[in-house]
Amino acid sequence: MSNEVPDDLKYTKSHEWVRVKGKQAVVGITDHAQSELTDIVFVELPAVGKDVKKGEELCVVESVKSVSEVYAPVTGKVVAVNTRLDDAPELINKSPYADGWIVELEVKNPGDLTSLLDPAAYKKLS
Repeated sequence: MSNEVPDDLKYTKSHEWVRVKGKQAVVGITDHAQSELTDIVFVELPAVGKDVKKGEELCVVESVKSVSEVYAPVTGKVVAVNTRLDDAPELINKSPYADGWIVELEVKNPGDLTSLLDPAAYKKLS
């Protein structure tokens, strides 16, 4: 099975993706992650304003099969959450890289971005 890996994103080994926009980083889970989880039924979004450290739990995604943590790919502050996921968590399954984004972080340490995987390196993982 081939998973979609857009070329304009950065990735983590734990299957989060990051779209960098200046000092902001939009975060979601990859196509591979959502297909492993199967039908997503609930997303526990973090509070706007919450500070997170790289590698810490950012939020929880619950599917019919399991509960999985989503980890912060960078240290930062939550500046926006995708409230559409409250009523339609399945957006992560349908559109993991667009409508199914989870949070937007204000990046505190731009150096964190250099440790993320490029698409080629991520493809080797999955």
